[in-house]
Amino acid sequence: MLRLLRRLPHPIGNARLKLRIGLLLVLAAAGLTACNTKYTIGGTVTGLSGTGLVLADNSGDLLSVTGNGTFAFSTGVENGDVYSVTVETQPSDPSEICSVHNGSGTIDKSAVGNIIVTCVGQGQFAYVTDQSSDAITVFAIDASTGYLSEVSGSPFAATGTTPAAIAVDPNGQYAYVVNNVSDTLSVFAIEAGTGALTPVGNPIATHNAPVAVVVDASDSYVYVANQASADVSAYAITSGGVLTEVAGSPFAVGAGPSALATDPGSNFLYVANYTDSTISVLSIDLATGALSGIAGSPFTTGHGPTSIAVDPTGTYAYVGNEGAATISAFAISASSGALTPVSGSPFATGSAVEAVAVDPAGAHVYAANATAANEVATFSIYPSTGALTSTGANVAAGALPTWVTVDPKGAYVYVANDESNSVSVYSVNAGTGLLTAVAGSPFAAGGEPRCLAIH
Repeated sequence: MLRLLRRLPHPIGNARLKLRIGLLLVLAAAGLTACNTKYTIGGTVTGLSGTGLVLADNSGDLLSVTGNGTFAFSTGVENGDVYSVTVETQPSDPSEICSVHNGSGTIDKSAVGNIIVTCVGQGQFAYVTDQSSDAITVFAIDASTGYLSEVSGSPFAATGTTPAAIAVDPNGQYAYVVNNVSDTLSVFAIEAGTGALTPVGNPIATHNAPVAVVVDASDSYVYVANQASADVSAYAITSGGVLTEVAGSPFAVGAGPSALATDPGSNFLYVANYTDSTISVLSIDLATGALSGIAGSPFTTGHGPTSIAVDPTGTYAYVGNEGAATISAFAISASSGALTPVSGSPFATGSAVEAVAVDPAGAHVYAANATAANEVATFSIYPSTGALTSTGANVAAGALPTWVTVDPKGAYVYVANDESNSVSVYSVNAGTGLLTAVAGSPFAAGGEPRCLAIH
């Protein structure tokens, strides 16, 4: 086109030429801008109660975060470029530890919104489901000693029959309780400062014989394992903690689902199936909460799995096999969620292990009723492989310990003792991970405590 313009004999041809060239430059610049569109980097923060949290993208773009919910950096990233979100400054007052999940990658012609920043502090309250007394016992935790004291109004009446499991949302605002006999899920608001529970609406229907419940790390969805109907019910969390069932729910899993866990990035849901001795792995659609099985699922585990725990980095999964008296250890594929047994798995426990938990450092696995009946065993995790080694340092628990969990900062371990109606509490040696019963332990709970949650 420029060659033709130069052949024009008109005396103002040079002016026209300059105009056309200017237009071409503008169009070229516009094309360059379109090709270099910048995409937003963001996600969700949960559990934040302190002040001063600062996130960084690629060590340069800083973002101060003042509360829970969604966030986005002001500077976008061009297609094909990398992003890497980290914690620049941890919050204080109170002190918390925040971790980033799904925090790095390469832009592929779309914005990033699945980054999850999880903040945890010292546990303040312990919530215990008492099956035979249809109640929830709530304890206040003394942060310096681990001592438990029942809060005013405890125990709180369940709004269903046989409360089997409980989960507290990452922000500590709501507790979700599954009622095994009445086939329902109850929602309770948690009063800040006291830990007291207040029912939110009426219980909602699940499928048959719900036994486990989990809230995903983004604080968006609640999942319930229905043992008798071999499926998982999925609910979206709406305003006020109210639940709405996800389209397509319930989702089929293996026979006799008994336990649930999500990875820390809310990418996958892991379901332990007691009857067929498998683990179902389902991909989570973060936009809708819908579940879909991944390639290769279900994965074989030991006989009669009753619990599953994922380490804080989402690298390994540990499954307590009650029927086989073993713990199966798996490496998790970060991209697909698939499970691969680690070398040496399964690891013998010597007794019918009822529950497993991983500490926040990812250094130890605690197993209830393992090695010997009515004991809690400590296993060290080999960092590069995920293999387990028994420390040989077991501690006594109450009769039939059915649940074990670790304080969010790793200071204490809590165990629900089903047949002795109590909760055992142990302080954790920061260096070795070994347990010592705290003064006053075990603490009296209601009838047949089966599950507990700490927040």
